[in-house]
This record gives sequence, structure tokens and C-alpha cells, in this order.
Amino acid sequence: MTKAPVVAIHGIWNRQPGVEPARAAALLAERWTTKLAAGYRDAGLSTPPPPVAAAYYADLLDDQAQGAGDELEALTPQEQAWAWEWMVQAGVPVEASQGPLTYPLRQGLDWLAQHWDPGARAIGRLMTALLREVYLYLTRPGVRARCRQSVIDAIDSSGARVVVAHSLGSVVAYEALCAHPDREIDLFVTLGSPLGLRGAVFEALDPEPVNGRAVRPAGVGRWVNIADPGDLVALPNELGGAFPVDHHDKAYLGKVDFHTLGGYLSTGLTAAAVAPYL
Repeated sequence: MTKAPVVAIHGIWNRQPGVEPARAAALLAERWTTKLAAGYRDAGLSTPPPPVAAAYYADLLDDQAQGAGDELEALTPQEQAWAWEWMVQAGVPVEASQGPLTYPLRQGLDWLAQHWDPGARAIGRLMTALLREVYLYLTRPGVRARCRQSVIDAIDSSGARVVVAHSLGSVVAYEALCAHPDREIDLFVTLGSPLGLRGAVFEALDPEPVNGRAVRPAGVGRWVNIADPGDLVALPNELGGAFPVDHHDKAYLGKVDFHTLGGYLSTGLTAAAVAPYL
């Protein structure tokens, strides 16, 4: 891996079938370097944008877990329960319903489609993709360990002192940094993070939160969290106040990029957070 001051960790929907992991990481790094350059322009920064290295772990997750379907029936009972908890945190009214859990889940999707910008199909695809990958990551110790190691390997080989982590990648990076307190990072940026999502993520974190509070990775100098208020993965707002984050910012990415790493990297907020540390 080429030396780079910034290493980025991807979230869901990043599996590249047929591409070797090293090549996949290089392709993502090239794409994200271009996106961060757009963020520098958006922020009006005159300094040249840095190259970005990528930590790639999507090859460690099952193809089925990364499917693009939105069928709630395909979720396991545990994933369906997590989906309902997620919907409640997104504001879906809690009402008694008869029938299988998929029935109130469908009602919940209809409610979200009326109250959030993305359509019901986009929300369904996002929810099933995230929950499948989260479930696989959290319930298979071997997969979890290898995903976390991929983050540490990328930090070590790139020499990066800035870590930018998106979506599920923020969970992987958080746990990896907690497990390796000797890795000193000047800046940790979480983008569109579900770290505070109750039911599916927060209670299952390693290390386990105590009395509703999560620990800070010992080697992290500063922690900045950026989320779009319309990002359904970044729930609850500001990670629910359960993490020792130094600064929160709100980014407004629009309907197309409301939960993409490229969208977050292209904002001036991300560039402004990263630039002082390079």
C-alpha cells in the first residue's frame, strides 16, 4: 500500500467481486482521493488535498449479506427485530400490530417514506443491506477479528495519522482502535455512523458500553463526527450523546448522496476537519 496521511474505511455496498482485495482497496483509494479533493474545493482550501489510502474488508463478508434486495422477509428474526428498533429510533410511531413482524415493518417503511427524503424502496435496500452486514460482522468472531485487522493493517502500511470511517466502517474502525490502544491517531472522523444505534449496534460493541456510555479509543487525539440529518443510518443524532466525541457537525448531502462515503468526503465540513492535521 502506498504511503498516505489519510486512511478511509468503507461502509456497506462495497464488495467488488472478482477483484483482488489489494486492487479493490487501490480503486477505492483513487475514487475517495478525488472526492476529498472536491471537499477541499467546497471548503475553499488553497492547500493541495492529500492522497487517501483505503482499508478494504468487504471481501470478508458473505455475498448474501451484501445483496441489493429490499425483501424484509429475507431478514432473520434477529435482523427483523433490529429493523423495528431502528424504525422506532427514526420516529416510526410505536403501535400494537397483529401478524408477523414483517407487517409492522412494511408499515414502518411506508411511514419513513412519507417523513424522510428517500423513497420506500431506497430505505428498504439500505436497511436490509446494513442489517445483513452488521449481523454478520457482530455474530461471527472470526469475521469480526479479520475486519478489524484489515483496518489496523491499512493504518500501519499507509502510515496514516488520520482515520476517516463511514457507516459500518465506523463500527469496525472504532473497535479496531479500541483493541489497539498503542496505535496513536491524531484525528478520527466518523461519517454517517450507526455507532449509537440501539438494539442492532450499541449494546453489541466491543468493548461493551457501561451505564449507557461507550469508551474512547485510547490512541485517538481528536474525534469528529459528521452526519446528515437525513441519513437514516446515522441514528440517533450525534451518536445519542453516548460517545466521548470532541465535535459534531451536520452535513446536508441531498437525496442522492444521503448515505455515501463519496458524498461525505465531498463536503467542505470533512475537508475542514481533516486539513489541520495534514
